[in-house]
Amino acid sequence: MAVACYAPPRVTTDDQRRLLYRWDLDKTYLRTEFDTVRDLIRTAFEPAAEKQTVPGAGALLRELRATKPGGIFILSGSPEQMRKVLEAKLRLDGIQWDSFTLKPSVAMLLRGKFRFLRDQVGYKLAALLASRASGTGEFDEVCFGDDAEADAFIYSLYADLCAGRIGNDMLHAVLERARVYPDALPRLLRMAADLPRRDCVRRIFIHLDRMSSPDAFAELGPRVCPFYNYFQPALVLLEQGAIGPDAALRVAAELVVSHAFTADALLASYEDVVRRGYAGPRAGTLLLEAGARLEAARFASATPVLRTLLERLPGVLPGFAEPAPMELPVIDYAALHTRDHARALAARRRASRG
Repeated sequence: MAVACYAPPRVTTDDQRRLLYRWDLDKTYLRTEFDTVRDLIRTAFEPAAEKQTVPGAGALLRELRATKPGGIFILSGSPEQMRKVLEAKLRLDGIQWDSFTLKPSVAMLLRGKFRFLRDQVGYKLAALLASRASGTGEFDEVCFGDDAEADAFIYSLYADLCAGRIGNDMLHAVLERARVYPDALPRLLRMAADLPRRDCVRRIFIHLDRMSSPDAFAELGPRVCPFYNYFQPALVLLEQGAIGPDAALRVAAELVVSHAFTADALLASYEDVVRRGYAGPRAGTLLLEAGARLEAARFASATPVLRTLLERLPGVLPGFAEPAPMELPVIDYAALHTRDHARALAARRRASRG
């Protein structure tokens, strides 16, 4: 059973200013390890200059800022005590943001709330609802997260709360499954009940840092777009008009320079998002039209790889179809929470064995 067809509208220049972007940090923007105590200690004391950005993430975030969007809101599960070093890292990367929320872990520990350290659902959902209620109600949203925790689940729950697809009974059941502290429940339920209802979340991008299968997120429907590298969300955003072709090529160039991507890898990335229904021939056509300006764009050492990509694109575009509208499923979030938690645990075990 489905409640609606999902087909994000094309984004115009005016629409770009009515979009806001929500970003997680660890494993979405930063290459952070936190699976062992040693990882946590190293991450906590690592200076800004030594923190590594996920290839392509900085380039895409800078391109999104260049569209003059409604805002870039960063929401991270890292503790508030890391604000100084994290902000320094973002500034080193040339990133500008409008809001930066970090987790008050120490304050909650001092109150004896040890479960809060692992609670992502209650913490992030409260932050999202508070942000939506504080003057962003007229904006549409694009969300970025990863597969290490519950980002896809939380963003989807938030999206369906905004759209009025689920009520407080379902939310209450989810919060109980997530073991949110009882004294936090009334506030969360009240925030959700007071939320202005509008279908505002256009897309949820999930970085497959743990190399989860994209099929692991199928229950959440086509609004969720799992991706392997940042050229893929750049292509999807190009298809929708949120960024231009030069911007997508600059993201590709960063992958070539910083991560040794080849033309084969870039082309395979495009074919993958087309096969899964997130992009189509429009993105490729726009890239080809931008090809004549490639030298002027000064892509430096990435230019030969990008030219090879553009030379090969005409051979595959005829087989590409326009993304078709897809149905949004009715989601039993209470039942799904248990399965999604098991997925995250399995991904963590895979990472620890690796």
